[in-house]
Amino acid sequence: MQTNVGLLGYGTVGAGVAKIISLEDSLLSQKIGWSLKLSKAVVRDPEKHRAFTPPPGLLTTNPDEVVGNPDIPVVVEVMGGIEPARSFVLKALRSGQHVVTANKALLATHGREIFETALQNKKEIFFEAAVAGAIPVIRTLKEGLAANRIQSVFGILNGTTNYILTSMAQEGTSFADALGEAQKLGYAEADPAADVEGTDAAHKLVLLTALAYGVLPGLGDIRVEGITGLEALDFKFARALGYVIKLLAVSNLNPGDGRLEFLLAPALLPRDHLLAGVSGVMNAVMVRGHACGDIFLSGAGAGMLPTASAVVGDIIEIARIAHSDSPPTKPSLGWQNLKDEAVKPAGDIRSSYYLRFSVHDRPGVLSALSGVLAKHDISIAQVIQKGVNPETGSVFLVILTHATPEKELTAALVEARGLDTLTAEPKVIRVEDFLAV
Repeated sequence: MQTNVGLLGYGTVGAGVAKIISLEDSLLSQKIGWSLKLSKAVVRDPEKHRAFTPPPGLLTTNPDEVVGNPDIPVVVEVMGGIEPARSFVLKALRSGQHVVTANKALLATHGREIFETALQNKKEIFFEAAVAGAIPVIRTLKEGLAANRIQSVFGILNGTTNYILTSMAQEGTSFADALGEAQKLGYAEADPAADVEGTDAAHKLVLLTALAYGVLPGLGDIRVEGITGLEALDFKFARALGYVIKLLAVSNLNPGDGRLEFLLAPALLPRDHLLAGVSGVMNAVMVRGHACGDIFLSGAGAGMLPTASAVVGDIIEIARIAHSDSPPTKPSLGWQNLKDEAVKPAGDIRSSYYLRFSVHDRPGVLSALSGVLAKHDISIAQVIQKGVNPETGSVFLVILTHATPEKELTAALVEARGLDTLTAEPKVIRVEDFLAV
């Protein structure tokens, strides 16, 4: 007995899937009880060089050899993008095929449609590889923590940005230099916008939120801020204050008003926190449940074999389902019950903040700024003042605030910009202290 598998795409991840299935047949057969066989892989250019040489006859340019093929019960979509991936996935489900995908953008934008189609056709769609690569966070939320009411999810969900931030923190390099090094090493694309502007991680946050709370936010509901505005000196100040800077994904059920808070933005994290120690291209997710407390998962978030590992894990699970006598009556994710719940406006979210001001070196500056903050009920937790910048004649004044609504901070900064003491635009970074709920 064997399960035939069809691939849509044979790029980096597709080649990794082929490599694992081809070279680990004995191991997989022992775990499943039968073999997996790659039947066909749909590609645009069969002559293109591949990271793992495909077996003769595997590649095809005709999607009909995979999608809708009754001899292939499992379709694996690793081509990326929205179209034609969306059309292929929907057609496969309607044709009675189960689907595995690593496409977070597709599910984040069309997840409801895709899972409703899976429900109507009593087929499964698994997507472990769509979030955090090899880290089994999807299965953990779906199964391992099913008995919990999830209170918060925090994550470092993009390896490219984490590599850049690690380099800026440890080497003191500029953003541009760290990005160039990441591109040279193959960690960043030639066009890195989706990574450095936060879109990639935001797609993953949408999926984690759907799993954790049964609420599917739109990308427009999430406050998304990338890392392009960070400067090397902010990492020095953060270190002096006992923090590191990470691009942090946050999905949080506020214990006070019961509303959901979502944001994806740079944040200062306490240097001794587990997430602060996640360096290089690694990813990590911390889930807080009412019964389990804090669960921390970390590992490779991208790459050929780590991502393929998650894909093949899903293939194995679906192969078991396909050979069972009782196919699922509804998709295991349960997106057919997703709620259309309003997301808490970013301005209402309370947080502590790191504020860096460039100011004239004269008496009364701190008093003037603290007066503006006090006017908006923003209290100061800590202050650092550095010496005169010989190039500008200004000094840096760094303030850590206590928690305040973002809209109050925004109003205070508008007023502060009207002071004649500032010599540059203030820098604002959120502070996350992971306080217990």
